Parts: sequence; C-alpha cells; structure tokens
Amino acid sequence: MCWEYRAKIGAVARGLGSDRGARRFVLNLAIAFMPLAVLGLLFHKAIKAHLFQPVPVALAFILGGIVILWAERRRHVIRIESVDDLTWRDALKLGLAQAFALIPGTSRSGATIIGGLFFGLSRKAATEFSFFLAIPTLFAATAYQLWKERALLNADDIGMWAVGFISAFVSAFLCVRWLLRYISTHDFSFFAWYRIVFGLVVIATAYTGVVDWTNP
Repeated sequence: MCWEYRAKIGAVARGLGSDRGARRFVLNLAIAFMPLAVLGLLFHKAIKAHLFQPVPVALAFILGGIVILWAERRRHVIRIESVDDLTWRDALKLGLAQAFALIPGTSRSGATIIGGLFFGLSRKAATEFSFFLAIPTLFAATAYQLWKERALLNADDIGMWAVGFISAFVSAFLCVRWLLRYISTHDFSFFAWYRIVFGLVVIATAYTGVVDWTNP
C-alpha cells in the first residue's frame, strides 16, 4: 500500500510544514485511527474470549454480506469525490466504521469502504482512504504484537522474516493494484454473496457436525 501510494505519501510528508491540506490529511488519518485503537485496547480480551467462535464469525460474514448488498443497491449520493475533501467529522465516521473490524469475520478494508459509501464518499475516495488508513492501523497492530511476543524473537529467524516480508510485499502490491482496477468497473456484490454463502456453509457444517471448526 505504501508503495502504490508513494507519490501521495511523499507529497504529504513534504508538505507537512507548509501545506494546510497535507496537515489536514494527516489529522484525518489520526482521527480515523483512534476508534479502532481505543476500542481494541478496551475490548480485545472480551472479543477474543467470546467472538472467536465458528458461529459468531459465520454470522458476521452473513450480516456483513447483507450490509454490502444494502450499500450497493441503495441510491448512492456522492458528496465527496477525493480523500482531500474529507472533514474531521467524515474521518471520525470512517474510523467508527473501521472499528467494526474488531468483530471476527469482518474485513477492515471492507468495513471502511462500505462505511464510506454510506457516508457519501465516491467509491474511489472510500477505497483510497481505507488503504491510507491501513498504514497507521497495521503498523500499530504489528508493533503491538511484536512487543507482546518479544520473548519469542530470535536473531536466527532474520532470514525467515526477510522472506516473509518480501512475499507479503509482492502479494499485497499485486492485490492492491488488482482491487483498484476491479472497483473501477465493478461493485462489491460478488464479495457480499461469497460472504453469505460461506457463512451459511460454516453454520450448517458446524451444527450437523460435518466439520469441527474449533479444531485447528
């Protein structure tokens, strides 16, 4: 994501000292980041204890799919064409939408993009802001997890980390480019139906005992 949007990130970094628009953009990202950070710190233990189960995750898949279909089929009035047009109130609303990703089975980017569609963002603006918002969110989550698991870190694993980093970079780069091209000509209905069908399959197989989803 950083590489795909390197021009925008570079322009914002260079303009922080003199460009009001650059400072507003960074402030919007900070505001949008806060709901997920605060709610995650407050409730991550309760979420892990109660919601990381097959049926709650499957229900989140199904409900998420229904919300996506609703968002795509309602009349979409666009009032924000670019991420540079967002106000702090818009950023806060997008941050609250992203916070739904704390529910297992909910996509962080999906929650933010669909929230953006509900709040009047163009499809392009919603997607781009979701990707920009992923930068502080994922960096913070990674840093927090590394700190928690610091006792397991070993210098002998540097090679493995390097391979994993390169693989993640290449796959993320290709996926982001594909998604940006896809959304320019398609909506998210396909993903909605995928979520609904997969959620129903999980619930059916869990209740009939065909698959033990609690066994890793």
